[in-house]
Amino acid sequence: MSKRQLFGTDGIRGRANAAPITPELALRLGRAITLVAKRGKTRAPRIVIGKDTRLSGYMLETALAAGICAMGGRVMISGPIPTPAIANLTQSMRADAGVVISASHNPFADNGIKIFGPDGFKLPDAEEAQIEALLGDARLDTLGKTGANIGRAERLEHSQGRYIVYAKSTFPKQLSLDGVKVVVDAAHGAAYRVAPAVFAELGADVIQLGCRPNGVNINRNQGALHPEHVAREVKRHGAALGVALDGDADRAIFVDEKGQVVDGDAIMALCATRLLAQRRLAKGTLVTTIMSNMGLDRALEAAGGKTTRTGVGDRYVVEEMRRSGYNFGGEQSGHLIFLDHATTGDGTVAALQVLAIMLQESRPLSELACIMEPVPQVLESLKLPERRPLDQMLALRRHIDLAEKKLGKSGRVVVRWSGTEAKLRLMLEGPDPSLLRLMVAEMSDAARQDLSQTSVS
Repeated sequence: MSKRQLFGTDGIRGRANAAPITPELALRLGRAITLVAKRGKTRAPRIVIGKDTRLSGYMLETALAAGICAMGGRVMISGPIPTPAIANLTQSMRADAGVVISASHNPFADNGIKIFGPDGFKLPDAEEAQIEALLGDARLDTLGKTGANIGRAERLEHSQGRYIVYAKSTFPKQLSLDGVKVVVDAAHGAAYRVAPAVFAELGADVIQLGCRPNGVNINRNQGALHPEHVAREVKRHGAALGVALDGDADRAIFVDEKGQVVDGDAIMALCATRLLAQRRLAKGTLVTTIMSNMGLDRALEAAGGKTTRTGVGDRYVVEEMRRSGYNFGGEQSGHLIFLDHATTGDGTVAALQVLAIMLQESRPLSELACIMEPVPQVLESLKLPERRPLDQMLALRRHIDLAEKKLGKSGRVVVRWSGTEAKLRLMLEGPDPSLLRLMVAEMSDAARQDLSQTSVS
């Protein structure tokens, strides 16, 4: 199987209307998806398309639909809706594939395309590579349908209502949010209608932020990238919880009743230990990534459970969960996957699980989050002029080795290229924050030195 070039850890992503995120690419991608979905079937493939609120979504949605129709597929267009809603609709409607047009937390000028299989899970790397190979195959242009065999596109009625009903079904039936104040920030993104509705229909008093998209304001000073706005409103209104979603609403950042941002690792520790106590955490194991804090491992161990780690990206967390029979996992960034409820990260569903714990135990989130004691951690996101394999960055490699020797078993060093942006991610953990900051600064200088020497030579 050929290696993926276009697909990253979360689909294809880039600046909209510039390579690779062009309508021409979207049209061919629609053709390729339909061809793959058609295999082994006598009927026309059925493909659901959803998007966030970016202006460029109209352009890409139309091109994708045209490509699908050209290959005889049937398109069901949902309009703006969260990524997890498309995963759920694809599965519940027995569609052959689901496509989401979104660049998640990126600025509005970017966009992306990611694909779900008929089971509601993101396509594995091998299948994405297969679709990518078809994009460059000239035969793709010769297999289109003509006459009555050309496909058709239709608006998927009540798609938002379907998702609202599904999301509410994940909340315990014996509980109610009557009288509970919740601040919800939808980042002017895909959940701007559905997220407030879910909480309100369960009885909550909802204070809305970021629910007025205009095509160019998604993620702008709102949502998961800017939880300070939720924190301010939580304190102003005396709310019990603040929820800041990202642009496609597959992850959430939480704010407690004191206006404090609660780390994603602490939320995982909270949910996992409760599932463990109820004997509902499969194999007593939480799945997380290499970026999660060591304090998360210690919290699970203290409760009698354990963690297992994957590479960065919620797709890899889900793949490990499915491969090994686990049912809960997530990322420090706020992706939480409750496999008993959903096939991918869902910020709204995650918030409902946290609210359920708060109600069941009659305790505020600030107390519940104390279950995890984080190890000091320093993160640096370094934008560099070019992307080079880490094993070719010799100065950086030397500093990584030195840091690992200094920290020993008391800390960790994680250095990687971002899967969605041209940035080098540096993460160090250990008991001494000042030492961590010094080592990160040295690594940053070394990385710049490596690339400056490469460009000179």
